[in-house]
Amino acid sequence: MIRRSVFAALVACSTASATAQEPIRLFNGEDLSGWTAVLADENAKAEDVWTVKDGVLYCSGRPNGYIRTDRDYKDYKLTLQWRFPEGSSGGNSGVLVHTSEPGAIGIWPKSIEVQLFSGDAGDFWVIGTDLDVPNEEARKKGRRHLNLTDGSEKPIGEWNQMEIVCKGDTITVTVNGDLVNEATNCTVTEGAISLQSEGVPIEFREIVLTPLAE
Repeated sequence: MIRRSVFAALVACSTASATAQEPIRLFNGEDLSGWTAVLADENAKAEDVWTVKDGVLYCSGRPNGYIRTDRDYKDYKLTLQWRFPEGSSGGNSGVLVHTSEPGAIGIWPKSIEVQLFSGDAGDFWVIGTDLDVPNEEARKKGRRHLNLTDGSEKPIGEWNQMEIVCKGDTITVTVNGDLVNEATNCTVTEGAISLQSEGVPIEFREIVLTPLAE
């Protein structure tokens, strides 16, 4: 009886460990369950900025603000796809990792931004935080930390794939399979994940987080 109990406990622990490392679909493709909107215009409605259709999350870009996950995360791989609508001239947005206190700089919360500005995807912008990048004397411009390449994005209207790996105080970013930035000594290592509304329409899909093995 004792042996069976021990075996059952080991199986349960093993199952729990395996489950903990399974991918988590942060965006279910149907609605904004698990996300909360924060907008610069308090009179604006979240549904006027963020809408969902056919598995795609549409952001109108106005007013400025963001949606953040209702849970905090650390040590993970985050993958997502984004594009600016065909016929547009692109524009600005970003993925904020390790989001915490609101209003660190204007509407933006304390976080590390992984830039989605068309042509500059993968830049880091620190928002009430700090980090180090290689060759910092040439790549650090105030709060901005330039990416390693601006040639990895697809033409406007096509889907891009981004992978962000956060492990301890490090962050690595790839765009369409190319390494575009890496940071060490990040002053924040956990928090919510946010997507920016920053002036122009942008679309997202397939937002998946995979916890890293301890």
